[in-house]
Parts: sequence; structure tokens; C-alpha cells
Amino acid sequence: MKTIPLTPVHEALGAKMAEFGGFRMPIEYSGILDEHVTVCQRVGVFDVSHMGEFEVEGVDALAYLQDLCLNDVAQLSVGQAQYTAFPNERGGLVDDLLVYRLDVQRYWLVVNASNIDKDWAWCVQRRKGAVRLTNRSESVAQLAVQGPHALDLLQSLCALPLTGIASYHFVVGEIAGLSNVLISNTGYTGAGGFELYCAPDQVKALWDALFVAGADFGLKPIGLGARDTLRLEMGYCLYGHEIDEDTSPIEAGLSWICSFAAEKNYPSKDLFLQQKQMGVARKRIGLRLLDKGIARQGYELADAEGRVIGVVTSGSISPLTREGIAMGYVETAFAKPGTEICVSIRGRQLKAVVQRLPFRT
Repeated sequence: MKTIPLTPVHEALGAKMAEFGGFRMPIEYSGILDEHVTVCQRVGVFDVSHMGEFEVEGVDALAYLQDLCLNDVAQLSVGQAQYTAFPNERGGLVDDLLVYRLDVQRYWLVVNASNIDKDWAWCVQRRKGAVRLTNRSESVAQLAVQGPHALDLLQSLCALPLTGIASYHFVVGEIAGLSNVLISNTGYTGAGGFELYCAPDQVKALWDALFVAGADFGLKPIGLGARDTLRLEMGYCLYGHEIDEDTSPIEAGLSWICSFAAEKNYPSKDLFLQQKQMGVARKRIGLRLLDKGIARQGYELADAEGRVIGVVTSGSISPLTREGIAMGYVETAFAKPGTEICVSIRGRQLKAVVQRLPFRT
């Protein structure tokens, strides 16, 4: 397994370590429940240095990205970020990602750790025109500071006015005495906060500074276990669960990132437009269990007569409500909020109800 720069720090903190996306990562420290509540009520920091970063630059960078990504990259101003995805030729997704516009002809693509090699090959294969690609994945570390006290904590370490960074915007500047840190107002928890991108040789100093200042805010280290329950409560897709090479963004409820502008010519564009106009046979849903149990990935979903109508893609017990929650795909006729269906768990049929996402507001 690959490691991240702060691996010794996480081990010294007693983190439960496990493989994730090919990396040895901290899964939990004080426990998923405690960490989840910490992010929702105070502030936590995730080490997400396993993520991949590709740099795209050149006079044809925008045209290249327009034919590579679903969303309309032309809408980005310098200092702005965008959620998007790479579509493939068979109507699925190679990966979902963030695009950062660093300069007029320079962009960053932040991709999922488990897909770095696949995504890099995809980007290189489809390169055209005057475009230079650089894989920065091993030269960038990332910490995500999330929670209602994240702004105050980071502002105590930074002279830049962080309240001026709108959602899905970023600045590059100094924080905790470290220069050239990219401070991004994005997030994967729904609790608010910032992502901090820095050089690997800076990340230990940044981590230490956060915890010195964070003592007044109840800062705790948070593992990927709580990151998963947090994103599930918000109804956010996770690659390999809600989206994959065989799942359409229209099925996944991601039509809002699909631009059909004339100047875009990405794979499966015509198919996605047809699906948006004509509808799809299945849809992603949120699900709340009425009976006690956990709906895990791969469990079948059934109608009242026991006919299989779909499958669970992610599921857990909500740390906040202590109810079973899940996401999955069902036949479109069963996707309306309020529809009662069943989850098949080891021969038992547990009652559940389709619920509008997110579970947490």
C-alpha cells in the first residue's frame, strides 16, 4: 500500500489504519460516532492527501477540458472550482472530480485516490492541441478542515479574509506562516469548511499549527469512516458506490453537472441528452429504514410482493438520528419520496421508505 506524509502522525495518535484506494489511511481515531458529531457540531480535520491532482495548462486547455468533462468549464473564472465528471463512451463515468481554474490557461483536476492511474491514462489518451499535462499527485498534500468552527479556527491562522471566499472558490496565500497554500471553500461533509492544499514538506507544520490553534475550538482528527457517514447523510455520491463505469449521471441525479452546450463534445453526450429528455429506467434514491437494521451495499430492494426492484449502494446508521439510512437505485416507478419498499437483509424483509435527499440539512 502507498502511504501519505502524515502516516507516522496518525499511527502515533492511535488511529485505526486500513487500506483505502490503494493507500494506508486513518479510518477512525476516537470512533466514527464521536468524530461524526464533532464535525457536525464543532470542527474536525481530515487528512486526504491520498487524492490525486493533475495540472492542465496551455492555450488549448479549456477546449480540451470541455471535451473531457461533463460540466461547462468555460463558466469558471480564475479562483473558482467546479464539481464535474469524466464520462466514458458507454454511458457511464470514469470518475467524478473537482476542476480548479488556477489561471487563464491553467487548471487543476482533483480526482479520487482509487482512480489516479486510470484517470491519468484517460486524460493522456484524450489529450489534444497545445496542452501540457502534469501529474502532481505525489507533490501535493491536502487537509480538509470541516465543521461550524472551521472558519474561526482557520482565520486565527490566516491574515486573508476567509469570509470573502465564496462557495466553490479559492485563494492561494499564506496560512500558519506557510506560503503558497491553496485554500478552497469546498467540502464533502455538508458541515462547511475549507480544503488546504500544500506541499508534502509543509503538511506536518500545518497539521501541528491547526491543533495548537484548534484547542480553543474542540478540534479533533477525523478518519475516513466518519467522512463516509457524513457524505451519506448529505446524499453525496461516492465513486464505486453510487457512480461507476456503468452508471449514467442522469440515473445518479447528476443532470445538473451535464452541460449540453454546442461547443462541448464529450463521450455519451447524445445519450445523456436523450436520457434527460425521455427519462431513465432507474433512479438514485435516499432510503430511511422503518425497521431496525443496516442496509449495506449490494443488498436487494424489493416491492411489497417481494419482487426485486433495485439495490443498495451505500448504507449505515445515522450517527445523529440513530436510524438506518441508505442510498441505492430503484425502478423509476418506486423512486417517489414517501414510497414504501423493503430491504432484503439475510432473508428478512425490512420496511423502508424512500426519502428526499439530503438526510441532514
